[in-house]
Amino acid sequence: METVLAIEDLNVYRGAYAAVQNVSFTLKAGTDTALIGPNGAGKSTLVKAILGILPRHSGSIALLGQSVDRSRHLPSRLQQQIAYLPQNFLFDRGIPMTVAELVDLGWGKSGLRLPWEARPQRVRAVQEALAQVKASHLINQPIKGLSGGEIKRVLLAYCIVRPRRLLILDEAPAGLDFQSEAEFYQLLNQLKSDYGWAILQISHDLDIVSRHCDRVICLNRSIICQGSPDTVLLPENLVAAYSPEFTRYHHNH
Repeated sequence: METVLAIEDLNVYRGAYAAVQNVSFTLKAGTDTALIGPNGAGKSTLVKAILGILPRHSGSIALLGQSVDRSRHLPSRLQQQIAYLPQNFLFDRGIPMTVAELVDLGWGKSGLRLPWEARPQRVRAVQEALAQVKASHLINQPIKGLSGGEIKRVLLAYCIVRPRRLLILDEAPAGLDFQSEAEFYQLLNQLKSDYGWAILQISHDLDIVSRHCDRVICLNRSIICQGSPDTVLLPENLVAAYSPEFTRYHHNH
């Protein structure tokens, strides 16, 4: 499998504080990797360094075999290969925007002075993306009327409206009920299979991780362990990462 992302000896500082220390891992195409660890473990800092939002102190990042320099921002050619879905996608629900118009924004800035209907290539891409996430029926709906599960689907369509190779999720299913969560992960698995995405997702729900992810990286500033869920989500590893008082709770579903 192709290596989509390679991180080696990454160190990221927040002021004088070493938030991420000597982190190394790779993400392969067609795999779903969970990033777990306690609050303050450096998970969001690591993701922001990958996205080019935070500068790194040292270490290397390579995306699709291309080395990324230590400048603050990713080159646009690499930015287009990454889709990022944060935990709270904040926008004003009162904006008079349809689902089609929101998904179209995922294409990029070019041609935005024209109404989206006047861009046939993008119209087809929007229609195909919504069909892929089983949300074609929402295409003309105003975003202010969407449910939590619907907005997650629409945001995934926003992510795939143009080809990507890496999808980064930060607690993306947060706020969904059990049925919507199950549908969301079923959809992720389908997209991973259809497009060969590499997925990196921050999660605090270890049951979700054990059911849906191929690999797990356990982080507390540095990597405690990484591997399959069966080998990582062991009591001794979780205690080492979180605290001696750590207790894992299971969903009753």
